[in-house]
Amino acid sequence: MAASSSSPPTSRVDAFWHDGMLSHDTGRGVFDTGSDPGFLDVLEQHPENPDRVRNMVSILKRGPISLYVSWHAATPALISQLLSFHSPEYIKELVEADKNGGKVLCCGTFLNPGSWDAALLAAGNTLSAMKHILDGKGKIAYALVRPPGHHAQPSQADGYCFLNNAGLAVRLALDSGCKRVVVVDIDVHYGNGTAEGFYQSNDVLTISLHMNHGSWGPSHPQSGSVDELGEGEGYGYNMNIPLPNGTGDRGYEYAMTELVVPAVESFKPEMIVLVVGQDSSAFDPNGRLCLTMDGYRAIGRTIHSLADRHSGGRILIVQEGGYHVTYSAYCLHATLEGILDLPDPLLADPIAYYPEDEAFPVKVVDSIKRYLVDKVPFFKDH
Repeated sequence: MAASSSSPPTSRVDAFWHDGMLSHDTGRGVFDTGSDPGFLDVLEQHPENPDRVRNMVSILKRGPISLYVSWHAATPALISQLLSFHSPEYIKELVEADKNGGKVLCCGTFLNPGSWDAALLAAGNTLSAMKHILDGKGKIAYALVRPPGHHAQPSQADGYCFLNNAGLAVRLALDSGCKRVVVVDIDVHYGNGTAEGFYQSNDVLTISLHMNHGSWGPSHPQSGSVDELGEGEGYGYNMNIPLPNGTGDRGYEYAMTELVVPAVESFKPEMIVLVVGQDSSAFDPNGRLCLTMDGYRAIGRTIHSLADRHSGGRILIVQEGGYHVTYSAYCLHATLEGILDLPDPLLADPIAYYPEDEAFPVKVVDSIKRYLVDKVPFFKDH
């Protein structure tokens, strides 16, 4: 049961949102191509469209979890702030593209009129959410943002992403005195941009659980495979967990227990950044990893427990993908229930169950663990 109005909850999520992010118009076509072949009567919205986040906002404002959510707005990021993660040349390219009326930056990634303003708001909201935590105003902050960011590399747009919102927030945490930051990315696609930005750093541990999709072209040269471990001082501080199609709730739980938890325990972060994408759900058009609300709730609880032990409860949550217009909102609700460590679900799953067989995912996770124990020094104790 949700807390009554006479008994306000002791834990809360500080959500950062601005309606201006809805101005990013990704158009219609065949899935994310923006193309019209001429022989279809009905074209669909690009998967990264405003409706998906409208439902995320509304479920947090009117759903059972609303009692636990406080709302905040922020201003757009400044160009100078973007340079903590991105190259000046890349930012100049984006500014020029906006001035010239837009540009197709890579497959499925369209900078249209209104897109750059939305991207600056997304970055600004994420930076404000991190600053909120750093200033001691709250322990759990959620940057509900679009366009997403985790594929954006220091000098390259990719996968619907222009600016790396999570990466910018991590830089702010480091610049503010945090010595170690962990990023746990549960979007169904590899968080290649965030990994690239910290690939030579040993003060940021990047962990990505994702579909085993490999590279998808020049904008995404990284494969997300287990052997992409970082370089130089950062060797061993990028941890990829490519999961097989159909992994499901129990497969994810096993991966979190066997790989994520021991890695975070060894790293001992002072800040946890959870990068969330509901495209890992069983019903998402852009993924095949088959999480349900129960799975997202369990991941949230695990992150809560790790934060309690290592970061003083401090967690920044950054929104990424999630393209089923209704179920993504439900999975977000469940994730935050877990993050808050609520004793009972506040919201029932409207469409699961989904049949699971974790036997093969368990074998994959065991194989990844054997590889990491052999290759990664700080993982050997586990």
